[in-house]
Amino acid sequence: MMPIHREAADRIVAELSNDSRIAGIGVGGSWLTGMDRYSDIDFVVAVYPEHEEAVSAERTAMAERCGPLLAAFTGEHVGEPRLLICLYGPPVLHVDLKFVSLNALGERVEDPAILWQRGEDMSRAMNGTEARYPYPDLQWIEDRFWVWVHYGALKIGRGELFEVIDFIGYLRTQVLGPLLLVRLGKRPTGVRRIEEASSEAVAALEKTLCGHDRASCGKALRAAIELYRELRRGRGIAQREAAELAATSYLDEVL
Repeated sequence: MMPIHREAADRIVAELSNDSRIAGIGVGGSWLTGMDRYSDIDFVVAVYPEHEEAVSAERTAMAERCGPLLAAFTGEHVGEPRLLICLYGPPVLHVDLKFVSLNALGERVEDPAILWQRGEDMSRAMNGTEARYPYPDLQWIEDRFWVWVHYGALKIGRGELFEVIDFIGYLRTQVLGPLLLVRLGKRPTGVRRIEEASSEAVAALEKTLCGHDRASCGKALRAAIELYRELRRGRGIAQREAAELAATSYLDEVL
């Protein structure tokens, strides 16, 4: 751990622990798996349920008291409105403060390291429950994948190539990267740190990269299809064969 992380953690714990509405403070993410100079800090701030609404309204002011806050905004764009995403500095550091009701800690994706708690309140709130990280639903993906392929083919045909580039990026992050990481026995965190996980996975994903031209986009989409077919093989799902044939035939026609 770099001094910048330890100093920020000490400062934030010292400030928030003075608030009687806070039951405990934990950290997850890279703090648990290994930090480097580029890591952010993911805090879980447990709030007594009767104070949840008031604390939510004061989150930014609370963050400002924790150090030199440059900017902060809430995490609706990642589906987590309880999250306050903060940039502190100098020195510049990304910090996530997720304010969670104490009675909601039973549903969590990982077990945070508890840095401070009032009595044993945070520990007790997690006792008897297990962290469950969400894994890809292969049938959910299969039911949608060929509709997505048809969408990509349409965009190539129309010449909306930036749309295609973004679409294939979506497939890498939401489908291909997670399934590759699952195969490697790792958490399916999109394409995060996949370069460290497997050179074979990197080589497979590199084939799905493309430039801003029709031929390159078509080649990349076909590579994404082939990689997906490989990753779903032997997984016991109901394959949408008619949709697969129609979508891939349409892509061939467009190209």
